[in-house]
Amino acid sequence: MNDPIERDEPLGRALREWKVSPSLPPRFQEEVWRRIGRAEVNRASSWWSDLRRAIEVAFRRRALAVSYVAALLLIGLGLGLAQGRNASARMDETLEARYLHSIDPYLAPHR
Repeated sequence: MNDPIERDEPLGRALREWKVSPSLPPRFQEEVWRRIGRAEVNRASSWWSDLRRAIEVAFRRRALAVSYVAALLLIGLGLGLAQGRNASARMDETLEARYLHSIDPYLAPHR
């Protein structure tokens, strides 16, 4: 009973009987197919889009995607470890040189 259409019976009857028959513009279907053809031409495949599509297809398989992410994590961890070791070795050399210089200030720095 809260519906205003139910309260106004002539309006409700008119709305139920109302039929809309839209007319399409001339050559509508032909224009639709022309737009589809244009969109396909504009979407011409380049090597980048082909590569992206191949990656998307390959990553739909969960096992390949997980192994790829795991490999990237391992490579990142390995590179981070190697860089950390290099930085630590440089710091050790610097501290060693400072210590030797603090003991003998006239000692020539070795490189």
